[in-house]
Formats: sequence, structure tokens, C-alpha cells
Amino acid sequence: MPPLCIFQAQRLLGQRRPRRSFFESFIRTLIIVCAALAVVLSSVSICDGHWLLAGDRLFGLWHFCTSSNQTGPHCLRDLSRARVPGLAEGMVLARSMGALAVVAAIFGLELLMVSQVCEDLHSRRKWALGCVLLLVSFALSSAGLLSFVILLRNQVMLTGFTLMFWCQFTASFLLFLNAISGLHVNSISHPWGQLREF
Repeated sequence: MPPLCIFQAQRLLGQRRPRRSFFESFIRTLIIVCAALAVVLSSVSICDGHWLLAGDRLFGLWHFCTSSNQTGPHCLRDLSRARVPGLAEGMVLARSMGALAVVAAIFGLELLMVSQVCEDLHSRRKWALGCVLLLVSFALSSAGLLSFVILLRNQVMLTGFTLMFWCQFTASFLLFLNAISGLHVNSISHPWGQLREF
């Protein structure tokens, strides 16, 4: 019967499919763990949003804060009151790109994990698509960082960047590194779909 033949062919295909080495599995697992770390760092950084301290002023994606010895910190959501040209409009773009970067990274991470948990003939394609989404996330995250720095270029000092800014910077670097590493590992590993013609 044709269905029985198809089932037997798929069974033989699963038996003959080459297994990955321990080193390759370890590298792929490490990429997934580092990508998950990047997602956590970026999420925390975007939610907090306080990225730059300039004197007694704290600039963020969501708030603008001033502080003094008498009154303490005072934060405003109206970024136009910071008296920085184009800050209110530019921050909308910066935080939108940061949020989209997190979303793209989450979907990319999900594809990476699914490709390893459910191994089939399409696992390599899922892995490659996940890496591409990590690259997209890196591009969006970098654009958000760059737009933030450009908007506040007159207030920027290297020592003024907060821990949350460096978390986002580290997350962007990890996204790029994991995406490139994942694509490279996928290209040099044995293709799992070689026996498709069987």
C-alpha cells in the first residue's frame, strides 16, 4: 500500500540521517543560551530606559528626570520640556526600534530552539531563519542606540552612559555575534536534507 511505503521510507530516512557531533550540539546550545541572555538584557534595558546622565539631568527613552539637593529627582514624561530639539519625536523612533528589536529577537530565539527540539528535514532552514531574525534584531537595536546618541550628541559623555545603556549595547553585540556564528555553523555542518531524494 502506498501509505505504508511512504511510512517505511520516512522511517529509513530517519534512521539513516547523520547524527550531529557533541561539539556541534554544544555550540548550537551555547548560541541559544547567549541569544536568550541578549533578549533578557535588551528587554530590561528598554523597560528601564534611563540611558544617559548629564550633570543633574537623566535622559531616557520614556522619561526625562532632573534632580537637586533640595527636591530630589523629578521625572517627566513630556520629553519636550528637556529643551533638546527633536527629542520628543526622535525618542518615539528610538524606543520603537528597540521594542521591535526585542520582538524580532524573541521570534528568532524561538526558531532556534524549535529547530533543535524538533529535528527534521527543515531544521536547518528554521535555524537559518532564526539567525536572520537575530540579525534583523541587531540592526534595529543598533539603529535605536545610534538615534539616541545622535539626538543627545551635545550632552553625550562616555562616562555619562548608564548601566542600562551598556546592557543594550552588550545585547546588540551578542545578537550580532550569535547570528553570524549560527549562520556559519549552519553552513559548515553536514546538511540534514541530503537524503531527501530517497
